[in-house]
Amino acid sequence: MNYISYIFFRVLIFTFWLTPFFILYIYSEIAYLLLYKVFKYRHKVVRENLKNSFPNKNEDELKKIEKLFYKNLSDITLEGIKGLSMPKKSLLKRYKVTNPELLKKYFNENKSIIGIGSHYANWEWGVLSFSLQFPHINFGIYKPMSNKRIDKYMRKHRAAWGMNLIPLKETAKIMATKQEKPSIYLMVSDQSPTSKKYSIKLDFLNQETYCLHGAEKYAKRLNLPVLYGNVQRIKRGYYEITMTLICDNPQETKDGEITATFMKKLEEIINKKPQDWLWSHKRWKKRK
Repeated sequence: MNYISYIFFRVLIFTFWLTPFFILYIYSEIAYLLLYKVFKYRHKVVRENLKNSFPNKNEDELKKIEKLFYKNLSDITLEGIKGLSMPKKSLLKRYKVTNPELLKKYFNENKSIIGIGSHYANWEWGVLSFSLQFPHINFGIYKPMSNKRIDKYMRKHRAAWGMNLIPLKETAKIMATKQEKPSIYLMVSDQSPTSKKYSIKLDFLNQETYCLHGAEKYAKRLNLPVLYGNVQRIKRGYYEITMTLICDNPQETKDGEITATFMKKLEEIINKKPQDWLWSHKRWKKRK
């Protein structure tokens, strides 16, 4: 079964390589109808998350966000597949870092950094394009896929572009290894933690929320500056990412302060444009 899935995956990549973007978004409209109208993909989870996060919004407002979310989900899913065969020139045209000088500043100071990301807008293209726009060695911390063939392909493909994918369990080992030049360690930090015990509890989107603390833990241990990448869709198929400093001297902060600052920033972004966050994720499954 894993081999069949891998073959289907490779055929899908080849097909999307041949597909121009205007056709891709026709496919996306079909995917939206299937996800939202036919299969009703995680409808209950999405609606519960939206209702609890925005208690002051009425049913019509929540319904509008819900529809726009499924359109966003369809777009970024197909864009993610398309990205695996996109030429570098096309990717850089469609996914731009607005303030690369902030990263260059730390690189010139010979400083490694921790980059925090979130499941907002198109984060997949960021994984591919960072190595083309940042001077640092790029390390992406990720959870390995269950299909080992697909996982191997993804690691090899992204390594060819300069992104080194590091399994979650190897994070401490890699971060403790001295690199030949300054590095950026990228972590997506808005998902639900596996354990309440090793998490930080905050108020996020009007709910008691348990948050991952890995980025903060390593930042304080190694005293690495922490930056957040705010991804915004400029128009369909075009994105900009702006890097924001979360903390410059982690060892001078209180426990939980870095995580709270990041989550507060993310909350502000979501409140401005909620449809682009991943509402289908079971973010509050650890809630009491």
